Amino acid sequence: QQLHQRGHEVVVIASEASVYIKGAAFYTLKRYPVPFRREDVEATFTSLGRGVFENVPLLRRVIKTYKKVKEDSALLLSACSHLLHNKELMASLAESSFDAVLTDPFLPCGPIVALYLALPAVFFLHALPCSLDFQGTQCPNPPSYVPRALSLNSDHMTFLQRVKNMLIFLSESFLCNVVYSPYEPLASEVLQKDVTVQELMGSASIWLLKGDFV
Repeated sequence: QQLHQRGHEVVVIASEASVYIKGAAFYTLKRYPVPFRREDVEATFTSLGRGVFENVPLLRRVIKTYKKVKEDSALLLSACSHLLHNKELMASLAESSFDAVLTDPFLPCGPIVALYLALPAVFFLHALPCSLDFQGTQCPNPPSYVPRALSLNSDHMTFLQRVKNMLIFLSESFLCNVVYSPYEPLASEVLQKDVTVQELMGSASIWLLKGDFV
């Protein structure tokens, strides 16, 4: 809204199944078709929200998270693929002469679009799973000191908590591979060069992190 008030033209891209993004006077909304319904997305969010508050043992939490991630990631990848293969929409974006792409890099679709359009990317986010934000910004993130998301540890850990933290760290690579590895061939196809997820996450010109730093 502030960008619009300062004379900037803002275009928002969303799928037809988007739950929260609706039209507004201060931006132009462009939608693209996807092979699933809004109800499918709502069910995914509801299930994810319930899972966050479940008090279950760590191993069961990891297994359940893996199953949920595998199911949901296929839906999200489909949405990204349908955007990038929408030739009419992508051509329209390329002809619009934008100045920048603002995106949440939780899914690498926004970074791929920014690279395709040869535009600077501005990432705004709370955090990324599997420490991809640390990898993208090349920040130190030692598991012996930085607690992992599923560990429920503080930054003052006992020896056993550090062991637990390390096990979660090792499992993250497996989970991230399920979610993010399919984006590498997709990005490579669209950009016509080999691209890794870490390169996509490192492509931002500006990171706007909504969190606390120590």
